[in-house]
Amino acid sequence: MLNSNLIFLIQNLVLKDFRIRYRNMSLGVAWSVVNPLLMMGILTFVFTRIFKNPIHHFALFALCALVPFNFYSLASNAGATSLLDNQTLIKRVQCPRAVFPIASVLSSSLHFLIQIALLILLLLIFGHKVNRYWLWLPPIWGMELVSLCGLSLMTSALDVYYRDIRYLVEASGLVMFWMVPVFYSIEMVPPRYQRFLMLNPIAAVAVAGRRVLFDAASPSANLVLQLSEVSLAILVMGFVVFRWLERDFADYL
Repeated sequence: MLNSNLIFLIQNLVLKDFRIRYRNMSLGVAWSVVNPLLMMGILTFVFTRIFKNPIHHFALFALCALVPFNFYSLASNAGATSLLDNQTLIKRVQCPRAVFPIASVLSSSLHFLIQIALLILLLLIFGHKVNRYWLWLPPIWGMELVSLCGLSLMTSALDVYYRDIRYLVEASGLVMFWMVPVFYSIEMVPPRYQRFLMLNPIAAVAVAGRRVLFDAASPSANLVLQLSEVSLAILVMGFVVFRWLERDFADYL
């Protein structure tokens, strides 16, 4: 019974967050499509018309990385404020408090799925074919979901005590934009920095996904293994930090 009630609560939290985000917007869910298309168009103009870029099909190349980056940007911001945004419900409902940051990430993943569908549609339109390497995509994208759940557990717990954490998370989006190879390839990065850059799970997801979708090839086994290790480590760390800090939540919520 507890498990079914918990699943029911997560489902309702996910749907509530999804509806509220676009409740007063005329375009509604269409913004999930407009946002990556707008960014893709701007980057394509800048890096093909102003700064000449030799990358073939640059628009699709950029979109392969923009989709996981947008997921990070949306989920990390929603996750950081999830406890304070739901503090009234937390006080009324007896349930594990970790449900709220995890539900916020799952809600953001609905937008992620919409943008993935857009990416795949454009790839097919421009002549890229489905191949056996696409089987890598669910675990690759799933690892980003895992890492963002861990990150949101940490930031949401810290935000209860330090209300400026949400602004640090928001600012991290600007840093992450440059640390994820959106408009440049990983081969352009000096070898001594590549390993450091690939410790960033969002960058690793972008590179691995681009390898599968854009190059029609298998991602590096070392990259996938490292992505899995880092993502799971972030998730475990998130639960540890959350459990350690939640003991005094009642005094701050």
